[in-house]
Amino acid sequence: MFSTVLPDVLIQGWALQLSPELASRAQFGWTISVHIIFASLSVGLAPFIVYFTWKDVRTDDERFTRLRSFWVKVFAAGFVMGTVTGIPMSFQFGTNFPQFAEVAGELIGGPLAFEAKMAFFLEAVFLGVLLFGQERVSDRTYILSSVLVGVGAWLSAFWILIVNAWMQTPQGFEMITRNGMEVAKLTDPLAAFFTPRMPWMYVHMVNASVISVALLVAGVSAYIVWKKRDAAAWNTALKLAVIILLVTAPLQAVHGDAYGRHVADTQPQKFAAMEAHYDTGTADLHLLAFPKSIDAITDPKAENLFTVSLPGVGSFLATGGDFDAEVLGLNEYEENPPVAIVFWSFRFMVGLGFLFIGLALWGGYLIYNRRLSESSRFLKTMIAASPLGYAALLTGWYVTEIGRQPWVIQDELRTSEAVSSTLSGSEATLTLVGFVVIYIGLILVALHVLRWLVEDELRALGVKVSDDDRWYGPVPKVSDDD
Repeated sequence: MFSTVLPDVLIQGWALQLSPELASRAQFGWTISVHIIFASLSVGLAPFIVYFTWKDVRTDDERFTRLRSFWVKVFAAGFVMGTVTGIPMSFQFGTNFPQFAEVAGELIGGPLAFEAKMAFFLEAVFLGVLLFGQERVSDRTYILSSVLVGVGAWLSAFWILIVNAWMQTPQGFEMITRNGMEVAKLTDPLAAFFTPRMPWMYVHMVNASVISVALLVAGVSAYIVWKKRDAAAWNTALKLAVIILLVTAPLQAVHGDAYGRHVADTQPQKFAAMEAHYDTGTADLHLLAFPKSIDAITDPKAENLFTVSLPGVGSFLATGGDFDAEVLGLNEYEENPPVAIVFWSFRFMVGLGFLFIGLALWGGYLIYNRRLSESSRFLKTMIAASPLGYAALLTGWYVTEIGRQPWVIQDELRTSEAVSSTLSGSEATLTLVGFVVIYIGLILVALHVLRWLVEDELRALGVKVSDDDRWYGPVPKVSDDD
């Protein structure tokens, strides 16, 4: 009896205050937040794996052998973690959002099945070749395996984003009554798969993944170079990561600007939430915003903030050229998304995006002057910046998903209508707590694996990592001068 009463005791008071909808949304949001880190690791790391494998096989250069071996192991660890964290999401459709699964099943079932059978298995099979088959297959087949692993990762993102893009800008269907319930019937597969949002979302998400991994590669490389300046392989990796950032970071800013106009055209409520634009009329662009009080954080109306704004530029961005254009405000809608989360997430994402451009230019300048590995300030900065790509990616995802509320399918199905009618708040909250605890454990495991791989690499380079290590000689002293 004690075992059946204890859970009720633990969730008394605070837990029961969470509604089934809020707890289910938090649970799915937390699950996908962790999963997307590992999924984007596979997507962003794919081009690095292809390049390192190709250079290793073609040149037989020890630098690329070392880099291929290291990053394939990281890819494999991320793939395993992505699988473990991703599988529960499909079950959450049934346990937490069965009405959504019933309404949209005909539209989302196909792409999700394609993702599993076409992309996941392709990636899994040829990742095995990358890990264990170098001595068992030809050089050409080994290089091809790296390409197919990358294709699998990018195809996986393609099919998943088809589903999400359809939820943002649904088309290619009609609502019919089936067994007394309104459901979506697929009428045009091409229109449903290639919605107006799909190309924007795919390019932006893939590029964000590459940026995130480039920062991770740069951070790991900078740390190893900081410990051992003459580590040739890691100097090469650091240079490559900076060059990729020089291309991808500005591209993300340019693409994001155009993407914002598309959002204004297709989801004006989300666009208004991104700028906390309440009153219909000319919209300003808030470059910087500082809360004047605690209330301003949770209710970011312009009068509650100290802002550095560009008058009319919000209208200009929404229309592509008209500073005086009218932009619908949030007051025009009966229900709005949590504006504060969308508003601050958008600013955090954009601010980090410009930071990445600055880091890329700084690194490019050092490459031009052949001082990339000599600047301790740059190395330390890149070490500190290594997780920030994922922070930008996650906050961008929050803008996309939370900004769509109260709709789970834009203008067709509300989130409140998609939640299970038999799920209690205590049940949803208890499982939410369980997912938080378990996924934090998985994150810690992943970080431990990465740390173990880095320390093993340092030992292989002759750097003493701990007091238990055999002494390899002094770590080269580095200067703080640029």
